[in-house]
Amino acid sequence: MKKIGLGLCSIFVIMWMAYAADPSPLQDFCVAVPDANAAVIVNGKICKNPNMVVADDFLEQGLNKAGNTSNPLGSFVTPVNVNQLPGLNTLGVSLARVDFAPYGINPPHTHPRATEAFLVVEGTLYVGFVTSNPADPAQKNKLFTKYLYPGDVFVFPQGLIHFQFNVGKTNAVAFASFGSQLPGTITIANAVFGSDPPINPDVLAKAFQLEKNIIDYLQAQFWWNIN
Repeated sequence: MKKIGLGLCSIFVIMWMAYAADPSPLQDFCVAVPDANAAVIVNGKICKNPNMVVADDFLEQGLNKAGNTSNPLGSFVTPVNVNQLPGLNTLGVSLARVDFAPYGINPPHTHPRATEAFLVVEGTLYVGFVTSNPADPAQKNKLFTKYLYPGDVFVFPQGLIHFQFNVGKTNAVAFASFGSQLPGTITIANAVFGSDPPINPDVLAKAFQLEKNIIDYLQAQFWWNIN
């Protein structure tokens, strides 16, 4: 009976983890206290005294202003998550503005804690995401892509590698919404080739089936972070 109970409990925990996202709030709001002022560290932010909460705690301004795209990637992300807008704490949502210069790219990356809904308001973008490893080793990861125009919305599933590329000769602007107050971003090239300290190049040479001198070259580059 104990084995059966543990088995059922394990299945329940695995199912709960598979569907878990940001926890549901247990109060109207929980305005975040700046990390430097927090007395303890928790998986989230400490709540401000509700009696001290003001309207400005729920306001972030400036998304009408374009981000600076004068970098090698030609794009810039302006986030509005709990770090910028304390009133988002425990509410399970956030958003971002993404600006693209002509032929600018938001390089392949993932959001480990959130699905992303991506709305184009200006320009033409080529976007896509790649599925996780298929169960059949003979199959390849599947790529889903679309060209997006103003008014189009595309969804990037949680945790999957995705990208956006401005294929037009003019600037492009999009807004992204996330199902997490702090979705996180893992930019693939930055994480693999630009970590500190660097990953052992022998590991990467074997993993990518490349000569070690190519790995050395890649690790010597400066990897821009726009997120």
